[in-house]
Amino acid sequence: QVHMVESGGGLVQAGGSLRLTCAASDNIYSIEAMGWYRQAPGKQRELVAIVTSGGRTNYGDSMRGRFTISRDNAKNTVYLEMNSLKPEDTALYSCATTLDLGRGVQQRYWGRGTRVTVSS
Repeated sequence: QVHMVESGGGLVQAGGSLRLTCAASDNIYSIEAMGWYRQAPGKQRELVAIVTSGGRTNYGDSMRGRFTISRDNAKNTVYLEMNSLKPEDTALYSCATTLDLGRGVQQRYWGRGTRVTVSS
């Protein structure tokens, strides 16, 4: 089991910036990846950004170039810098932590989410 504390959401005007933080609890398994997904009302959940323990990153298409994900492995913490925010970025942003349970098995855990609202 992994517990995550998410912070940094809020209300911002279009063109503004926000920084999201997700801190995962210690556990006996290694963390393979941490990242963020988002879900807007009436839409499916989509990838925002993810970073592996080795530092590889992947971004959703509409976030690339505006968002930057980084990770502090020692603190089990991931940061998401969001710039040039648009009203369509409004969503519930949820942190996801993937544990490596060994023998090729991975398990993903979800945080409760932090809401981001971008006004026009």
